[in-house]
Amino acid sequence: MNRNEILAHIDHTNLKPYATWEDIQRLCEEAIEYNCACVCIPPTYVKRVRQTYKKLRICTVVGFPLGYSDATAKLEEVRQALMEGADEIDMVVNISDVKNGNYTKVENEIWLLKDFCHGHILKVIIETCYLTREEKIKLCEVVTRAGANYIKTSTGFGTGGATKEDIELFKEHIGRDVKIKAAGGISTVEDAEMFLELGCDRIGTSKVVELLK
Repeated sequence: MNRNEILAHIDHTNLKPYATWEDIQRLCEEAIEYNCACVCIPPTYVKRVRQTYKKLRICTVVGFPLGYSDATAKLEEVRQALMEGADEIDMVVNISDVKNGNYTKVENEIWLLKDFCHGHILKVIIETCYLTREEKIKLCEVVTRAGANYIKTSTGFGTGGATKEDIELFKEHIGRDVKIKAAGGISTVEDAEMFLELGCDRIGTSKVVELLK
């Protein structure tokens, strides 16, 4: 897999709470120069990035990073992000609902946000590091039924990130129309290449672009 093939699948990411405008500008300019899939940035920068970089594909996060805000609050975050120019939404599921076995509520929340996205890409972060194997399988089924575009491993703010085992589990249990995004702890070119070869369509990382320059 050559450099350009890897870069085309990278969501070039900076979600640090202390990210400055200069940091975000650098991220955007690198994403444009190296033809990344998109930038993944904090909601507070979406409007300014859209105004500054007209053709750049923008992803932002909702319910991030803990996921336990109410569905109506997440819906408002989606509304604001799309209004300000986001193209893609990475939402965090309510992990407490998962742990309580309330999968119907989780599915309804994903469905609600996907419906409101009006054709924009919705990625669902399930934060695998906190889940059992059975919970991960159940969420593969939930994400598929709710019509999300992607299932995503991690926020990068939990106790662990993407693993080979989780990607293999996803592939076995998601529907054919659901793609996979690996994120969290992906810090080498070899990591990125491995996850792409395993079947991921997107890689969320803050480091791989720098290494591939």
